[in-house]
Amino acid sequence: MEDSMKARKPFVGGNWKMNTTLASAAELVRGISDALSRVGAVDIAVFPPFPYLVAIGGILRDRHGRVRLGAQNVYHEPEGAFTGEVSMHMLQDCGVQMVLVGHSERRHVMGETDKLINQKVKAVLASGMECVLCVGETLEQREAGHANQVNERQVRAALSQVPEDHVPRLTIAYEPVWAIGTGHTATPEDAQDAHAKIRGVIEDLYGPRSAQPLRIIYGGSVKAANARSLFDQPDIDGGLIGGASLKIAEFVSIVRSAADAATQGE
Repeated sequence: MEDSMKARKPFVGGNWKMNTTLASAAELVRGISDALSRVGAVDIAVFPPFPYLVAIGGILRDRHGRVRLGAQNVYHEPEGAFTGEVSMHMLQDCGVQMVLVGHSERRHVMGETDKLINQKVKAVLASGMECVLCVGETLEQREAGHANQVNERQVRAALSQVPEDHVPRLTIAYEPVWAIGTGHTATPEDAQDAHAKIRGVIEDLYGPRSAQPLRIIYGGSVKAANARSLFDQPDIDGGLIGGASLKIAEFVSIVRSAADAATQGE
């Protein structure tokens, strides 16, 4: 497993959720892009709110940096009478390269179903964009001993009818719901166990040639103080960062922790 880890380039994404103003978003992305311009060992992306995608994408292009532009959500239909929704083509016109799908807040607050998430995953991957699929159990499911079953069900449901040749554009983010925005974080050992089991599900679905290169990242109260201990685990390939991604120094430190972990693993 350690050899396969060395072949997986870490990925760290900043999910800004429904935060920032246009001015603060611009300041944030300029600071992140400038500070990380020479960090080559990690793939980096930011996921701003929809209204700011064009502006943030323009700043990233002007800086010719390494930070990529992602979107927090998408609708699976190409066009039509879907008030308030945004299509893949619209996102691509904004310069978006990857999309979050299945975040716990979409599942539990907005009521997104496994079926809808599957439709979104298939549409994003078919469009040629990258998909970051989020999975994770609630506290009640964890305490009942059902965490692994929940994660496996979510992965299998989301990837139903997804062809193997689309898997290279997929990243999975394990985000235990009880750890998101709560200050509680899974121990590195618990997170590693969950990641290894998720990789096993991918291997069962697609075989080891697809499972081993797949990046599985961790999200859930990741901070500069705990990032390195998480990223040192063999099946944790980076992080999806929430609140800490709104602070330039904190996010930069997390990315550097991922780079250090990758470099030490070589």
